[in-house]
Amino acid sequence: MKGTAKDNAKSASLLLHNGGSVPVSRIPALSADQLKEQILAAVGDGAEIGAFFARPAAAGSGAQLVGILLDRAQGALQVLSARVTDSWPSITPECPAAHLFEREIAEQSGIAVPGHPWLKPVRFDPQFFQVQGEEVHEVAVGPVHAGVIEPGHFRFQCHGETVLHLEISLGYQHRGVESGLERGPDARSIHLAETLAGDTTIGHATASCEAMEALCGREAPPRAQALRAVALELERIANHVGDLGALAGDVGFLPTSSWCGRIRGDVLNMSALLCGSRFGRGLVRPGGVAFDVDDQLLGQLKERISSSLRDATGACELLWTTPSVLARFEGTGAISQETAREIGLTGLAARACGIERDIRSDLPAGIWRFTQVPVSTWRTGDVFARAYVRWLEVQRSFAFIQDQLGALPPGDIRVGLPRPSRSALAVSLVEGWRGAICHAVITDSEGRVSRYKVVDPSFHNWFGLALAMRGQPVSDFPLCNKSFNLSYCGHDL
Repeated sequence: MKGTAKDNAKSASLLLHNGGSVPVSRIPALSADQLKEQILAAVGDGAEIGAFFARPAAAGSGAQLVGILLDRAQGALQVLSARVTDSWPSITPECPAAHLFEREIAEQSGIAVPGHPWLKPVRFDPQFFQVQGEEVHEVAVGPVHAGVIEPGHFRFQCHGETVLHLEISLGYQHRGVESGLERGPDARSIHLAETLAGDTTIGHATASCEAMEALCGREAPPRAQALRAVALELERIANHVGDLGALAGDVGFLPTSSWCGRIRGDVLNMSALLCGSRFGRGLVRPGGVAFDVDDQLLGQLKERISSSLRDATGACELLWTTPSVLARFEGTGAISQETAREIGLTGLAARACGIERDIRSDLPAGIWRFTQVPVSTWRTGDVFARAYVRWLEVQRSFAFIQDQLGALPPGDIRVGLPRPSRSALAVSLVEGWRGAICHAVITDSEGRVSRYKVVDPSFHNWFGLALAMRGQPVSDFPLCNKSFNLSYCGHDL
């Protein structure tokens, strides 16, 4: 009796836990057609594409495609691979969430992807889709913007004020970070990881360190894991509060805008108390953390947490009780749950559509295996939902930090790491403040990094912003853009 597609998919893949490592030789080697079939079957069964990338084949021409699927139902990752020579049959028509991954594979490896509906490079390409018709016009914004922000180009196809299509062109922040991490680990590796996306220092540094620790067969001490989690939630709070203030500013509501700017600074200063850097640089290190806390510092943090939560509550509650604010937030830039699932939205953007996806509870690693933060969701998928989910997460992150500071595990804060395993794969996932961060690391026969793949949550979510603008007035773009607040440099790498 033949097995179901679901059974066949799982038998053709390797199951790996978050923060785990496995010899490359154990990853099932499929044909291109088999890989396509297995990915589509797994995604049809509810799995998500965490990473999909190419690396040079072990011998000869062509490339090896590696797929990492998030199987939240099993609490595990599915790892699949196939060797291809010069082409890969596109799965985008059946699995829209794969469209950007396939475009990147074509851009970086030269592999043809026949059947892809819009196979332009992910970065450095001035082509734009054009809507034809009488009275249709284009509005171009960027890449240079007002204010001190990163560069990105937005091309709106409009009929009057109504946006028919938005195309987003990035790549201006491309720094070659992935290639810079290859041949490591070395003294530069952690600094490159920390600066992958400057507002997500803790998220990316933690993912990088957990991947390296998996390759070395070691685990950070419990106290270090707890301090990493505290820093991660401080990073989440600071960015969420800052975004709530910016959203208030976009609709001209100055009380919340002013207060949240100050509160964000207070939270950043708590990170500085931990390690001397307001953005958390220097704290997370391979094997643990570089700084410990004493009783005096714990007392200061607890007092500041209580004060900031009280202030944030006062500032943010004004948003939800002011009709003029709600009139601008509600119904603006809405994405349906069905669309969110199809295009693979992650993080708060997905949770704002009612989708319960959170690495901390679904695929936990580190301290998250022993503690939980309730998953915060809303159902409307609009600017209001993305704002309100932020506020729910702020409250729950404050509560989590208070709990951890009251019961920090004793012991060391760092362990030494041996040389990484040879010819091995490690995958680490962290729920950053934007969503799921994925670091996949493959070593060569000497234990050096031969391929380092990073997927920032912005890579999944930029297309969501494009779809949120369809049918909206072009003047709503600043509000919709801020409700996602995606990273340019995290996408470009």
